[in-house]
Amino acid sequence: MSLRVAVQMDPLEGINIAGDSSFALMLSAQVRGHELFHYDVGSLTLDEDSRLHALARPVRVRRVQGDHFEAGQPRRIDLGRDVDVVLMRQDPPFDMGYITATHLLERIEGETLVVNNPVSVRNAPEKVFVLDYRRFMPPTLVTRSVDEVRAFMARHGSVVVKPIHGNGGKAIFRIPESGENLSALLEVFNQTWPEPHMVQPFLPEVAKGDKRIVLVDGEYAGAINRKPGEGEFRSNLAQGGYAEAATLTPREEEICAALGPELKRLGLIFVGIDVIGGKWLTEINVTSPTGIVSIDQFNGTDTAGRIWNAIEARLNP
Repeated sequence: MSLRVAVQMDPLEGINIAGDSSFALMLSAQVRGHELFHYDVGSLTLDEDSRLHALARPVRVRRVQGDHFEAGQPRRIDLGRDVDVVLMRQDPPFDMGYITATHLLERIEGETLVVNNPVSVRNAPEKVFVLDYRRFMPPTLVTRSVDEVRAFMARHGSVVVKPIHGNGGKAIFRIPESGENLSALLEVFNQTWPEPHMVQPFLPEVAKGDKRIVLVDGEYAGAINRKPGEGEFRSNLAQGGYAEAATLTPREEEICAALGPELKRLGLIFVGIDVIGGKWLTEINVTSPTGIVSIDQFNGTDTAGRIWNAIEARLNP
């Protein structure tokens, strides 16, 4: 079954093909004989007849860094009629532009399969959706109040403060138990972001790694353990962390079993969850999850192929 696939993502010119999950998905699609198009989210247009269009280029990809794709001339395509699948893969931030794109893509439901489901993506920002599973989380505070954070620190000691819609480990700060610089940091956070911020106890276990676990259509597909680089407490690969092979602890198996059925029901086909110390769930990533290239390198698996199996099964139940 050959599919027409439109990939909504950042410019192809700037990606690192060695670890980019979107590129891996495109390569896998091409091997299956699927036809690929690439478009930027900024080109989405809903016309006067309520048809959703994008200015897209037909592309072919290859695993040659710096010469990793060929693109045809841009053309206006109807995302409801001209393609079978839209992969929503542009990177966060999860801002009003991202949210508006989900509203527009929602309008082609019933015509084209959007992965992940745009309604569910909109309703499941990484650090908010996870609050539905507090039983697996460390103590967590969501607030803009310095006084609330001080009271939280009196109970838990040193904390980590992070933007609730941040990504890639950016703007995550550790505040020592003394509370030094807390007021100044919250002042900067409150001036920078209108939404509240997430505060959690600093977990020393992060030195042993922050595990990225990938679930495909609700089923466990693989994991890597990400460890902080020298002088860092953040283990994100984008922040200098490094990956190692990993399996699941019994607690992580329990977490996957609890999340899986709901992820499948919501049409969240490709999801990455983050777990610290083998037991603390911190994020559920649904916007543009990553990690499948490293997982496959360590485990000899084909997670991209597994994702396409799930997509094809949805199209042909």
